[in-house]
Amino acid sequence: MSSPSFQESTARTVRGVVFRSPGQEVTVTDVTLAPPGPGEVEVAVAAAGVCHSDLHVLRGEWDHPTPVVMGHEGSGVVTALGAGVTGLAVGDHVVLSWVPSCGTCRFCVSGRPAACSLVAEVVAPGGVLYDGTSRLSVDGEPAHHYLGVSSFAERVVVPASGAIKVRKDAPLDVIALVGCAIATGVGAVRNTAGVEAGATVAVIGCGGVGLSCVQGARLAGAGRIVAVDVVPEKLELARRLGATDAVDARDGDVVEALRTLVPEGLDYVFDAIGKIETTEQSIAALGQGGAAVIVGLPPTGRTARFDPLALAEADQRILGSNYGSVDAGRDIPALVDLVVSGELDVESMISARRPLDEAGDALADLAAGHALRQLLMMEDRT
Repeated sequence: MSSPSFQESTARTVRGVVFRSPGQEVTVTDVTLAPPGPGEVEVAVAAAGVCHSDLHVLRGEWDHPTPVVMGHEGSGVVTALGAGVTGLAVGDHVVLSWVPSCGTCRFCVSGRPAACSLVAEVVAPGGVLYDGTSRLSVDGEPAHHYLGVSSFAERVVVPASGAIKVRKDAPLDVIALVGCAIATGVGAVRNTAGVEAGATVAVIGCGGVGLSCVQGARLAGAGRIVAVDVVPEKLELARRLGATDAVDARDGDVVEALRTLVPEGLDYVFDAIGKIETTEQSIAALGQGGAAVIVGLPPTGRTARFDPLALAEADQRILGSNYGSVDAGRDIPALVDLVVSGELDVESMISARRPLDEAGDALADLAAGHALRQLLMMEDRT
């Protein structure tokens, strides 16, 4: 893919986390940021969450043009507006959304903005903004955006629909996680699956997204919530956040353990990891009429196996959940309200707050399984 063109006028220099190619470590360096164009806003980032989706790019499991300024989960304060922006003002507090929906494609107009065609076809794979260009440059050469966000930087320029205005009394660092982990997990329960009160639920994987699924199931009034993981501390936290049962996946066959707890099979199983074996476990553990919800994202090109006859005979479903099927403008402010009211516990999911210069260490700790959601805290010096 050709390099994006770069808009030169009145640029500023910020610190950002740059990734150049698989096998190389990220570097924290100066990044040139152009001002926002029409329909765009500049945001001073307060905090950015470190997510497994970032690791997929670093490991070469997902193709993405480089160099790229990493990060896709964050929050901050609007500092500048491009031409034509309405509904936002300088000083507004915002949560960044990695699906900055265009509002005009067939998915957006039909009420499915998480499936926005412009994001899927231009923004995400191209590492650019709506117009196919970048606002980023490193050492005088064009650089790419990550998922239209690039939150591992002191300031960012994003489409206005990717900066979701929220209440100012919400703690900016905590609500950074609403932009990905919380929206994805709670949204998968509420929007994709539509979990009913009294339903039986299992969540495989208790990282940031999985714990958000657990909390979403609790908020939905699920009758039984089984958390599955290989880390005892994560299972303990899942219980505190709403799980009624826990399965240590190191102790044997996960499907057998789930069927021991719920012999008739589960109504909903959420795969919050995205490994092929966890996807297959999710399908195998279903009961009559159950739904396996694939929330975690696997490496490109992997395939899973299931018995289609058994699926049809039991009237079961396999549901893909991209970004929790959210309408960001509607769902993110509502989720922030739940954080402020205490109904969503996000603070317990934050395992560390670190300066931007420790981004490489934070990513390494996440890859080693030593962390839940870590926050990179920004010091805006511009």
